[in-house]
Amino acid sequence: MGWPEIAVILIVAMIVFGPDRLPELARQSARFLRTVKQMADNAKADLQREVGDDWKDLDPRQAVREVLAEQDRDATPPPVPSARILRPGEIPPFDDEAT
Repeated sequence: MGWPEIAVILIVAMIVFGPDRLPELARQSARFLRTVKQMADNAKADLQREVGDDWKDLDPRQAVREVLAEQDRDATPPPVPSARILRPGEIPPFDDEAT
């Protein structure tokens, strides 16, 4: 969001709620956001305390990377199709169902 969008929101809020109620609504919003942030920090701290140092092993991105790396190691490269050189005047193969 840029400054024009914020200005539009403030103007609409001023019209809808009025200049008398707007400061109280801003205070309530700030308290609510502070409470949500504190709850998220507490949940993160509880999770880290319960899991200990192994919490980095639970990163889903790392798990996906490991699975993909394992598949790359185990996978055999696809066979290279043998190239056949056409003779002069020979028509290349054409598959009616593929087009």
